[in-house]
This record gives sequence, structure tokens and C-alpha cells, in this order.
Amino acid sequence: DQTSKENNPASLGILARSLSVFAYVSVYVMVKVFQAADATDLVTELRRSFDDGVTRGYEWRVTQLKKLLLICDNHEPEIVSALHDDLGKPELESSVYEVALLRNSINLAVQQLKDWMAPDKVAKTSLTTFPASAEIVYEPLGVVLVISAWNYPFLLSIDPVIGAISAGNAVVLKPSELAPASSSLLAKLLEQYLDSSAVRVVEGAVTETTLLLEQKWDKIFYTGSSRIGRIIMMAAAKHLTPVVLELGGKSPVVIDSDTNLKITAKRIIAGKWGCNNGQACISPDYILTTKEFSPKVIDALKQELEAFYGKNPMESKDMSRIVNSNHFDRLSKMLEEKEVSDKIVYGGQKNRDKLKIAPTILVDVPLDSQIMSEEIFGPLLPIITLNKLEECFDVIRSRPKPLGAYLFTQNQKLKERFALTVSAGGIVVNDIAVHLAVPTLPFGGVGESGMGSYHGKFSFDAFSHKKAVLYKSFIGDAAIRYPPYSTGKLRLLKALVNSNILEIFRVILGLS
Repeated sequence: DQTSKENNPASLGILARSLSVFAYVSVYVMVKVFQAADATDLVTELRRSFDDGVTRGYEWRVTQLKKLLLICDNHEPEIVSALHDDLGKPELESSVYEVALLRNSINLAVQQLKDWMAPDKVAKTSLTTFPASAEIVYEPLGVVLVISAWNYPFLLSIDPVIGAISAGNAVVLKPSELAPASSSLLAKLLEQYLDSSAVRVVEGAVTETTLLLEQKWDKIFYTGSSRIGRIIMMAAAKHLTPVVLELGGKSPVVIDSDTNLKITAKRIIAGKWGCNNGQACISPDYILTTKEFSPKVIDALKQELEAFYGKNPMESKDMSRIVNSNHFDRLSKMLEEKEVSDKIVYGGQKNRDKLKIAPTILVDVPLDSQIMSEEIFGPLLPIITLNKLEECFDVIRSRPKPLGAYLFTQNQKLKERFALTVSAGGIVVNDIAVHLAVPTLPFGGVGESGMGSYHGKFSFDAFSHKKAVLYKSFIGDAAIRYPPYSTGKLRLLKALVNSNILEIFRVILGLS
């Protein structure tokens, strides 16, 4: 009231003090950090909800899943926009490789949830427990933590949450701070749509993640680098918490001369530069082919790259940018290393201001160089040439087991040998990375590329405990299991444990 202010100067002082207090409180709220007590309280609240049975029933689970589906249906433009802000992702990559894949995962879970939750009947029990029946009950683990990655911030955040909810757990999601627009949108949408008594999002960086890792969880699901994976595992060990680690590694592509080279080149490009500009854990990391065939491979890749992205790929709108300046500098350092920079046969252009690096092909870089020692996670693709293609097995075996391994050939014997002898999280013959879209296949790593798997029913299993349940009858109680023991009881029990019918009859008849 303007009149009261003019007539009563004291009111101005009161108003000023009120505004000061309001400003102080506002600033405090804005800068309030996530502290150890907040992490403890969060887990306590979620565990209370879990212990009260909030998450266990079918109705709660399916309702939450359908709400995740509503997020995809109602907010796809916002998701696409956030992904463009964070990574410069083209709309097609965002809509297909993140939103559409999530829809498929959610729809499958909704359709199959009753079957997944149903106990598995055990067809046969042993003679030692006769008469009895048995089953495997899928029990939710409790309160779980999902720490996701920045390169596919929606897919890699929500896909594990689908498994956690399907299995009946309370869950905390920690999105990556390196994709801030996506992290903020995830926090807003999950709070808006899902049951906050059992599903929470914690944003933040190293401090928040560290405080969360200090808590006792019933499972931790992490997607990211092997370096951070080791930190996650060390933190989990303090509480004997089981982990699923979806890491990465140097995924090889082996190209046989007996291949459809045009299609091979297209599929490699789609799996490398068409997947977030190489910033994907399953992207090809290097190519192995023969010295004789390598010029044809290079020419085919050059031709198709120009067809896809034009003569100046730095201006293409169909390719994501590098996530931030730190990763740009890391990739630049790889390219600028001695005895590497002169191995570039295509690309190599960079623009730090725009965080752009052109698709780059290199040939026969030193095997001990940084680009061949570390996961590239970017638009650089070395080609290593061999005298004979069979040498590829030794090269792959000499390195840590990768998340994916890819072979292009029409040779049936080579396909079979590759599938049997190459140890990798997954193998694809004549394509790149498409196995992750098959929900009946487990997706996960082996060795340094990770542990555990998910997708489809495997996601449900990842967040469930398979509990053995045996139902025993009071009928047929046998005295042979109780003291006093005798030689006859010993022989009969051994025969029963070994399910040796003939020996059982021999003991009963006094023939043994």
C-alpha cells in the first residue's frame, strides 16, 4: 500500500527487513548442498517405504511403469531438446536411440510383469526331501542405487530404473552432472510422475555421489568408465553390496575380405559416428583387417562418410558434438601424440569453441600409443593392419575383454570361430551394436568391461533375489536321518543322497 508507506516510515523498515530475510532464505535454499544427513535420511525414508510393502505389489509396479511410459509419450520434445543442449544430438538419434528404445523396454515390462513375478516351479526334487515340492521366488532386493552416464542420459538412466521398479524395489537415481539439461529434466519428470515415497532423483556431482556411496544399499547399478567402476566397487565392498557395472573398453571390428564392403562401411559408420559421434560404450574402438584389404576399407569408409555427412562434416547437423572441453582436450591429446598425428588418412579437423571433431580415420598407429591403450569414446577410429586375418584373435586376446566385438564376413567357419573364441560382453556378426535392441539377449560386460547384465527379463533378474523355497510334507518322516546312527543308516542315506535306486534296494534288502 503506497499510502501507508508514505504515512508510516516505520513500515518501510519492517518491509526492508522482511525483504532481507526473504532474500537470505532464498539464497540459502538455492545454495543448500546435499549433505551426509540428507543421504542418510533419504535411504531411511525409502527403506521405510520398502519395509511397509509399498513397492512389492503388482499394481504399484505396473502403475509406475505406465507413468514412465507417459513421460516418453508426453515429453519427447523436451527430452530431444535437453539432449541437443547437452550433446548436440540430432533429433533422430534422440527419438530412436533413447525415447523409442525406452518405450520398447517399458512396454515389454508391462506386458510380461505378471509372468516375471510368478514363482518358477521346480519340476524335480531329490529323494532326500521326498515327498516335497519346490519353487524359486523372485524377491525384491530392497533399496537400490542407479548411477547413470552422460552419453545416453535418458536411456541409461531410465532403463535400469525399469528393472528396479519391475522387481519391486525402492530406487534412487543419480544422473550424470555432465549432461545438466537432461539431469534437470529427469529430476523434474520423475518427481512429477512417479511415487516419491519410493523413487527419488539426486542431482549433483562428485560430492553427492560420494555421499550416496557411503550409504548401505541393496544393490548399486553403475554405467560409466572402468576407472569410476573401481571406485564404485570399493565403496560397495564396505557393505558387501552387490553391483552391476556397465563399463566399456576397446571394442574391435574385424573385417574379412569376404564381406559386402559397401554395407560394412555404412554399418560401421552408423555404429561409430551415428551413435553420439563415437561417445558410446559399444562403439567400435578400432578396426582389424589385412594389409592387402585395408586400402579398400579406407576408401569405402571415406566414400560413405562423405555421403552421410558431406564434404565438410564439421558443419553437419547430423552428428553430435563432444560433451565438454575436458573430453575435447583428451581426444585432441590422443591425436597430437607423437607417431599418431601423421597416421591420419581422413579427417582430423577440430574446433574447440564448437566442441567439434570431424570423423577421423588413422592407419597403423603404435599399439602402445594412448589412442590404442585407452577407450577412445569419440570420433577417432584407428585401423590396425595384419598380415593374416587370423592374427586378429591374438590382438584381441592381448587386451582387456571388450564390451562388444564385431565381425564382418560371409565365411561361416570364421563366424563360428569368432563367436566361440572371442571373449566379450556381446558379439555381433555383420553389424554394429544392434544386439542391445534385442530384449531377449542379456546386455553387459565381462572382465574389465563390466559385470552383470540387463535388458528385458535380465533387468528384472538384476534387481531380484532368486529365493529357493522348499515345501516339505510331514508324511514319510524317516528315522534314518536321526540318531542313534548306524552303519545301515549311513549306507542308506548315502544311497539316497546319490539318488542310487539300485543301492537303496540293496541296502533295504540287506544285500549291501
